Amino acid sequence: MDAQAIRELVKEKYGEAAARAKSGGSSCCGASPALMNVDPITSNLYSDQERQGLPADAVAASLGCGNPTALAELHAGETVLDLGSGGGIDVLLSAKRVGPTGKAYGLDMTEEMLALARENQRTAGVENVEFLKGEIEHIPLPDRSVDVIISNCVVNLSGEKERVLAEAFRVLRPGGRLALSDIVVRGAVPSEIRRNLELWAGCVAGALEETEYRDLLAQAGFIEIGMEPTRIYHANDVKELLVSTDLSSELFVAQVEGKFMSAFIRAKKPASTV
Repeated sequence: MDAQAIRELVKEKYGEAAARAKSGGSSCCGASPALMNVDPITSNLYSDQERQGLPADAVAASLGCGNPTALAELHAGETVLDLGSGGGIDVLLSAKRVGPTGKAYGLDMTEEMLALARENQRTAGVENVEFLKGEIEHIPLPDRSVDVIISNCVVNLSGEKERVLAEAFRVLRPGGRLALSDIVVRGAVPSEIRRNLELWAGCVAGALEETEYRDLLAQAGFIEIGMEPTRIYHANDVKELLVSTDLSSELFVAQVEGKFMSAFIRAKKPASTV
């Protein structure tokens, strides 16, 4: 698939998602409105305590598949970067965790999401946050400038994943940490789902197979790579995700039973690098 075509589709779908969030809706990565608030990927990722004090639009615009801020073990004073920050929920939560001596960046390519995130920042009254416009394949930050990179169900959407991971490695300081929530595939997936461009904006078709994910992280230079399943999707979940496509037959759904999962992916940049 052409990486630019994928990028433009994702930008369009997430722009639409930002508009829905502002009007009180929610959806997973452009999924059907019928799945709002019951989607098997996005539902129940944040505790009531985490949602307290956050603007409703930030919660509504959350299109992730995990909660990397809760798993990344952020510390006071650290600098954090969220790749594909959307409405800003993970950036705002990260800012709270790193405190006033730390900083949280959010990077997004979608104007509508950036506008929503900045509005959510103003509403929340959080100062140690900066939202940047750009692509996760070309991070607009200097080498060795952040301590932790997080991302929530975004790496799977890129058509240039090797580039994303290489850029993440570049901007991390030596000893820095990568903490991603993402969709991962276990085993082979029917080719039809890979060929369906629309699903690239639906948290499914762009997912890496878990062994390939580990290999790409190692190729980028990361060490101490770990992958922990957080949710495994079964036939009924997959059927709901494919309800708006032509791939929702019982025969097709049976072929992907249990092969898609949300996972928390950890890795580190070596403390000493050339």
